Amino acid sequence: MDRECEDMQCRREFLKSAGCFGLTLGLVGLSSGAADALPVFLTEGIQSGAETRYPIPAADSVNVDRKAQLIVARSKGHVYVFALSCPHQNNAVKWVAKDHRFQCTKHDSEYQPDGVHTAGRATRNLDRYVIRRDGDSVVVDLHRWIQSDKDPAGWAAATIAV
Repeated sequence: MDRECEDMQCRREFLKSAGCFGLTLGLVGLSSGAADALPVFLTEGIQSGAETRYPIPAADSVNVDRKAQLIVARSKGHVYVFALSCPHQNNAVKWVAKDHRFQCTKHDSEYQPDGVHTAGRATRNLDRYVIRRDGDSVVVDLHRWIQSDKDPAGWAAATIAV
C-alpha cells in the first residue's frame, strides 16, 4: 500500500471515529432538565440471522443501537424502529429533547418522535424497519425497511402498539 492510500485510510478511520464520538455526545450529552421529554439510552440488540431483538422499552424513550445503526423509539403508546440516518443524505439524526424531536446533524431536517418529517431539506419521513412483537421484545428485520414515499401503508403499519 503506498503512502497516499495509507493516509486516506487513516483519515477515513479518524473521520469515522470522530463522527461516532460526535454522535454519541449529541445523543447522550443532554442536561438532566432536557431529558424529561424522552430519555436517550444506548442499546444493543441480540442478533439472530437477519433479525435483531430488543426489549420493548418500559417507558417513552429513544434507544440508539450504534452498531446496527438504528433507533428504537417508544412514544405515546407505540414503538418504532428507524434508520439512524436522515433520508436526505444519510447523515446521522439526533434526538433534541428540549424540542421533543429528531434532527439531522447536517441540514437540520426535523422529525417528530414517530418519524414524521416536519421541516428541512428531506422530502420524506425517517425510514422505518419492518418489526413485529414477540412477547416483551420487538424483533427487527434488518434487511427490510420502508420508505414512506414508496410504501405509505407499509410505513404506517411499521409500529407496535404498547
